[in-house]
Amino acid sequence: MKEKWRQLKYKLIFFFGVIGPGIISANADNDAGGIATLSVVGAHFGTQMLWVLLIITFSLAITQEMGVRIGLVTRQGLGGIIRETFGIRWTVFAMFAMLIANVGTITAEFAGIAASFSLIGLTKYIVVPLAAVVIWFILYKGSFKTTQKIFLIFSLFYIVYIINGFIIGPDFGQAVKDMVTPTVQWNVPFLMMAIALVGTTITPWGQFFIQSYVVDKGLEIKHYKVEKAEVYVGAFITNIVSFFIIISTAATLYAHGIRINDAADAAQALRPLAGEMAQFLFAFGLFSASMLGAFILPTATAYAFCEAFGWEDGFNTTWKTGKAFYGIILACLIIPALIVLIPGISLVKIMIWSQDINGILLPFILIFVLKIINNKEIMGEYVNRWWSNIISWITVLGIIGATVVLVGASFLGYN
Repeated sequence: MKEKWRQLKYKLIFFFGVIGPGIISANADNDAGGIATLSVVGAHFGTQMLWVLLIITFSLAITQEMGVRIGLVTRQGLGGIIRETFGIRWTVFAMFAMLIANVGTITAEFAGIAASFSLIGLTKYIVVPLAAVVIWFILYKGSFKTTQKIFLIFSLFYIVYIINGFIIGPDFGQAVKDMVTPTVQWNVPFLMMAIALVGTTITPWGQFFIQSYVVDKGLEIKHYKVEKAEVYVGAFITNIVSFFIIISTAATLYAHGIRINDAADAAQALRPLAGEMAQFLFAFGLFSASMLGAFILPTATAYAFCEAFGWEDGFNTTWKTGKAFYGIILACLIIPALIVLIPGISLVKIMIWSQDINGILLPFILIFVLKIINNKEIMGEYVNRWWSNIISWITVLGIIGATVVLVGASFLGYN
């Protein structure tokens, strides 16, 4: 009996020592821009896009698992492997693409922080600088274990959206029906939101972050089975949250013909329709999501650039040994925060367009990942299975196809 308890205790310690990358990376996809996108999807199109969400749940799990596997096998981040495999020119291209997407997304995080506090009358000119200082202090002063605890705590707060969904009481039957019945509107708004929905769920930065994270955490190939399970659970959890955000805004805003521009609008509109508690939970969820994203995106950017160009990285470095790592994090906090503080700037457009940029740039990053993970010289016996390749290439080609249709529809005036 004692031996069985000892084995169980060892397995639990092993499991809880490994978890983190999958759940944190997946949940961070539902950041400020993500909450805004999901809210607009539900408010403007009801539950018609839930079938897209179902498909990309599998795509998210597969793509994140590939990142984990590459990290565990190579013990390197994605940026470094791209440099070694494809050369400096392609590395610069990949870093530039990621930088464009990340700066827009980090700006969206601060826009989300500003929007959540605007509901209680606090100005962005106080909230945004204060948030930037707090985030920098924790990232700079904290160790890897400290930062992971912060990430996990903010990840737990996403449960408020599930609670909020049950408070509102949506039509679950219709939601399930729409989830398995594809509906497409051949117009620019629908296609834009479909791409944004993909872009907010599967992100370019997410591929860099999860791979770097398992390396910085010190995980090895012996942890693969547990980490694979965690990645799949994380993908399921994050899209359960997405599901509840969409059906909540569909049941209230779409049902009453109320169109919104962002998540703050959604929170405000919920108050007369679903009560003050629903408004509070939605706003609190927006703040938590924005903070998690504002912690992770600068970190992901710093990881990627340092690995790509051979600079020292990781939270266990100091300013003296990791100037580039912490310098990039600092720049990725200051520049987006200053953008949000520009008087009259549209926070809504920043949030939505950041997700569209993510969606459009994603295929380029996934092609790098697919080329690497199918290279036997790099991955050995851990190359991709045929079904993983099929799902990944469907994701890549689907986004490219949707982007081409979007451009064509815009050109022909189908808006």
